[in-house]
Amino acid sequence: MSAADFRKLADLFPNETLTHSYVQDIELPAVDGKDSPGTFALVTLDNGLDHSKPTTLGPNTLVELGTVLEGLKERAARGEIVGVGVTGKPYFLVAGADLSTVKSVTGREHGLWMAQLGHDVYSTLADLGVPSFAFINGLALGGGLEIALQSTYRTVSTGAGALALPEAFIGLIPGWGGVYILPRLIGPENAVKVMIENPLSNNRTLTGPQAFELGVADAMFEPADFVEQSVAWASKVIAGAVTPERSNAVDPSDPRVAARWADAVAAGRAFVEAKTSNASPAPAKVLDVLEANRTLTQAESAELECETLADLMQTDEFRSTVYAFLDLVQRRSKRPAGAPDRKLARPVTKIGVVGAGLMASQLALLFARQLKVPVVMTDIDQARVDKGVGYVHAEVDKLLAKKRISSDAANRTKALVTGSVSKEAFADADFVIEAVFEELNVKKQVFKEVEAIVSPECILATNTSSLSVTAMAEDLEHPERLVGFHFFNPVAVMPLLEIVRAPKTDDAVLATAFELAKGLKKSAVLVKDATAFVVNRILLRLMGEVTAAFDEGTPAEVADKALRPMGLPMTPFVLGAMVGLPVAQHVQESLHAAFGDRFTVSQNLQKLIGSGVKSIWSPEKDPDGMPFIPAETLALMSFGNSPSTGADVLRRTQDALAEEIGLMLDEGVVAGPEDIDLCMILGAGWPMFLGGITPYLDRVGASERVNGRKFLAPGVASAPA
Repeated sequence: MSAADFRKLADLFPNETLTHSYVQDIELPAVDGKDSPGTFALVTLDNGLDHSKPTTLGPNTLVELGTVLEGLKERAARGEIVGVGVTGKPYFLVAGADLSTVKSVTGREHGLWMAQLGHDVYSTLADLGVPSFAFINGLALGGGLEIALQSTYRTVSTGAGALALPEAFIGLIPGWGGVYILPRLIGPENAVKVMIENPLSNNRTLTGPQAFELGVADAMFEPADFVEQSVAWASKVIAGAVTPERSNAVDPSDPRVAARWADAVAAGRAFVEAKTSNASPAPAKVLDVLEANRTLTQAESAELECETLADLMQTDEFRSTVYAFLDLVQRRSKRPAGAPDRKLARPVTKIGVVGAGLMASQLALLFARQLKVPVVMTDIDQARVDKGVGYVHAEVDKLLAKKRISSDAANRTKALVTGSVSKEAFADADFVIEAVFEELNVKKQVFKEVEAIVSPECILATNTSSLSVTAMAEDLEHPERLVGFHFFNPVAVMPLLEIVRAPKTDDAVLATAFELAKGLKKSAVLVKDATAFVVNRILLRLMGEVTAAFDEGTPAEVADKALRPMGLPMTPFVLGAMVGLPVAQHVQESLHAAFGDRFTVSQNLQKLIGSGVKSIWSPEKDPDGMPFIPAETLALMSFGNSPSTGADVLRRTQDALAEEIGLMLDEGVVAGPEDIDLCMILGAGWPMFLGGITPYLDRVGASERVNGRKFLAPGVASAPA
């Protein structure tokens, strides 16, 4: 590919946010009393924006960096410089490729050019004629970490966070040399951890110290004078006073390494199968390239990487991932559709939690840790109150033991959480949330008692997962003060909050709820008061279809595994056991009452619940390592004689989900299909490569089969028309 082609590609993106390459000449410090080794050129990557706008790599950025590096290569040939370093603006080396740019690549040819452009620039960095150094001062993701890997030597800050090659997570491969260099640098097993296991485990990243321990970096320094220390270290390396040791580095031609390489790839494939059922093509492609490049030259691997990247950029799974990650998680979640003006929000200086059980205690801990305001829990007796407060204190102690909080923060958090057997403790609260038994009359009674005590301005919130917020407000003197504030379990981990607006909920109450969600570091979605709201309604429709097929006579292993092509985090039967069969059945009954036979109530599940059975599957495996239903559980159930194939169950479920989501949008449960997708990603952990759910239903034809149209326009989460 020619320079003209690269320029043509860059011209396609006139609105790219440029990351500039600024060069500073530094006279290296003397080493061991000798003269300075010479002049060192330090390249700083900076987009000129604050820390909320990470530096990224688009075509124009790469062209500029390549031009700068070519100039430095010429200077090195003239003997003007003895080394080159690359670092970033505060907190960042580089956050990787500009996904908004990548999403705009429509043709395979342009995707191939983008991949080749990166390799062209990075190969210059790797072949300057003098040693190159990467000073990893902060976040380094994807192409950002690959800049470091292409350098001769690397240092990392102890304060650097989020070092990763997350491409398998976003539907690509590490395509600018990382998949070739990393296994040689840190060993194939560690490379699989970084390129496969971490991305597919909620996009886990490495800290600076973890990266140093693996051997990604050659030296590590404190943040305060990181660049100065790195330059001094580079001077020693150039002067020959320091030779970095790389204990994890391997030679792929060694037969022992070849066996390790094959084992690492096999382990990676097993991990991908367990995590995604191979529903997304990218993780397998990462492993394909890793497997092949053990015997390839770097140039041959680069060609394979470019061709693979070009192919993956055209897949719907990649486009769905970018839609999910960029359009939804990064953008829409920060500007919730329908949220009132934040200026209407009221201050919240004290919070009350009705209940002291597990959910209530989790809420109390979250409020105290994130909002740093007093939180008081109440329950019907002192023993329950003490247990709830004790839970909070124990969880704080665990955080302290893991060094996730300081001893001062631990003491402050504990002091903020108190308990009482009297709701009079809520008299000066600004916000009171109930987390009691999921029974409408119980919740109505709670709110009646609380309203008699709190101020007229105090907001009342319910953590109900399926009951009518409108019905709860019926007997209140001020129904406009009630709002749904539905968390997902475990509260500390799941990022979604469904904020439920009842017909009389006023804007100030709603605005306060959204500001609280932001303070809690949760992503809030505004939902209408409709039974089970969004996540549980979709999950229960899905579980209901699979359970119905099972009850009709479909073998358990066929019914439970039928949705594997979707790549969901767990099977329906496993999900039911995790949620709890009684809880799932209770929500299903609420949905059946509201929506009729679309939500079937399984008599088989009811029999299991009545007998205290907690899961359809045995907690053990059979002699072949497969799940099975215990004989005593089978004896409780009866089945029809209309079995389905796995393909039938999958199509039936796809169509059911398309129907339900179509109805939810017609009912105005949320502002648009994007909110449905955001809810399923953040509230149910559904894969990014599904795009949530609606891009998947569009992709498999269910949307058009059921509703006569797709949920999303072409180009939103798929290739443009």
